[in-house]
Amino acid sequence: MTDLQVHLITEPAALPLTLQHTAHLVHAAYRIGPEGDLLTAALPPSLRGGWMLLHEENSNPPKESLAQQILSECIRRNYAGVLLDCDQSPTLSQSFLRELEHLLQNHHRELFIPEIYASSAAGSTVLICTAISGGDLREYLQEAQARYGKIALDLQRLQMDFSLPAPEGIGTPLTSGQLQQLRRGRPVYFSQPLCTHYFTYTRSACPHMVLFDDGVTLLEKIRLGRELGISHGFLLLPEVTDLLPQLFSSQEENKRT
Repeated sequence: MTDLQVHLITEPAALPLTLQHTAHLVHAAYRIGPEGDLLTAALPPSLRGGWMLLHEENSNPPKESLAQQILSECIRRNYAGVLLDCDQSPTLSQSFLRELEHLLQNHHRELFIPEIYASSAAGSTVLICTAISGGDLREYLQEAQARYGKIALDLQRLQMDFSLPAPEGIGTPLTSGQLQQLRRGRPVYFSQPLCTHYFTYTRSACPHMVLFDDGVTLLEKIRLGRELGISHGFLLLPEVTDLLPQLFSSQEENKRT
């Protein structure tokens, strides 16, 4: 099996809680500003290692120097690569993404891109969300591998309530408190195809199904990714803060074995 590395996406304010995992941190401190240049939130001057999360907002076209700005920051901070995050209406050009990909690869760094940009940077790694509500996760990931080549896991923590039937696969997101309230006293099952937990209930004569992830299901998704030869997975803080001991103790055990 491949040694799948799990990384934590974290805001600068959460750094004191996560510095023990510095090599696996993705710093959500960078964005493309309205003028098309690189903007940075405050980070400790001494911070080194980890990855850059670059958020694309609705902005003007990137400056000609933007790709070089990103590379320079990666070199200065010794980042292993860049994870691109975008709004629902992405605006980055194919030429910019290819330039950034080329610069990073020439300096032995990786670029991870959302699926919507997969055709624009063929040498980059495509992020695939594991929080699916239908089908089979293994087949879904294998199809993505066949289509894109290199993929990484976007290990989004699924907590969603579906009013049945749900042909579009769209549900209502739940907070942890709402999930616990709905779950109380109800039997919980594991869906092997979806690789997640679920339970059912009825409200106003309408059947509902709730899908949710916890440490067990996220570790199972990581295990599946490892089995399929996927090298990287990304978790979001504070979404999984309560699961960190379970997730990372398991990672350390896998390294030892």
